[in-house]
Amino acid sequence: MELTWEILPFIRLGGFELRYYSLLFIVVFLSGWGLYRWQVVRGGGTEADANWMLGIGIVTTWFGGRLAHLVFYEPETFFENPWVFLDVQRGGLASHGAWVAMALALAFYAKWRKQSFVEMCDRMAFTSALGGGLIRIGNFFNSEIVGRATDQTWGVRFPRYEQRMGVEVDPRHFEALLLRHPAQLYEAVWLFLVFGLLMVVDRRLGEKRSRGLLCGLFIVLYFGGRFFLEFFKEFEGIEVGTVLTMGQWLSIPSAMVGSVVLVWSFRRAPPANWITGKGAPGAS
Repeated sequence: MELTWEILPFIRLGGFELRYYSLLFIVVFLSGWGLYRWQVVRGGGTEADANWMLGIGIVTTWFGGRLAHLVFYEPETFFENPWVFLDVQRGGLASHGAWVAMALALAFYAKWRKQSFVEMCDRMAFTSALGGGLIRIGNFFNSEIVGRATDQTWGVRFPRYEQRMGVEVDPRHFEALLLRHPAQLYEAVWLFLVFGLLMVVDRRLGEKRSRGLLCGLFIVLYFGGRFFLEFFKEFEGIEVGTVLTMGQWLSIPSAMVGSVVLVWSFRRAPPANWITGKGAPGAS
């Protein structure tokens, strides 16, 4: 199967351009808020907890993802002109940075609300899996984070990506372009599968699970799968001098953290329990 992906990444509404990526980001945060609210309220928390985390999540995910992308994937551009950080039209978010920033935000909020940090991470796992998959579809619309060349008997051509890379593109002869793995869609499918597995685990165990099970499972599965899926992605970012990509180097410690959390969950973790702190929004 061959496909030439030349659909514009935006919808024109008069003189305004609305990107599919932006629309998907809105869906990510609305669905993420719904999933987190479902988990928190079911566990005995309040809607205020979910509402506060929606705002915190939007800010920290963008900040951490944007900073990590520029530092690891566009360091020369960033250090020459740090103000590019604020250029939202330029785009560029790294999931590793978004994950770390969200974890720090959860840690701060958990301390403020007198909650368990790991408990909050568990209840955020569904949001992370579904949101990550939707964002990768947005990357596909943007013709970014493309895959490496296939054996040329199947794959997807990305004319806009090739033009950004300086390749001369003739609209009359797209067949001359490389056929590439749709790596964005591979990762999206993987994240949706992880989301489905988390749902199965939650359906079977519910509030009887041990702390750390859901977030540990998400981290191990996502970053473990990401390590292997990176073999299909085009190289990006800092030259690391090995066959591994920057994404793989960043996925290794992430997966190790998830493994530690899982071991702790199976051996020593207390059961799931949401305790509303005193003196914070929504407390009773």
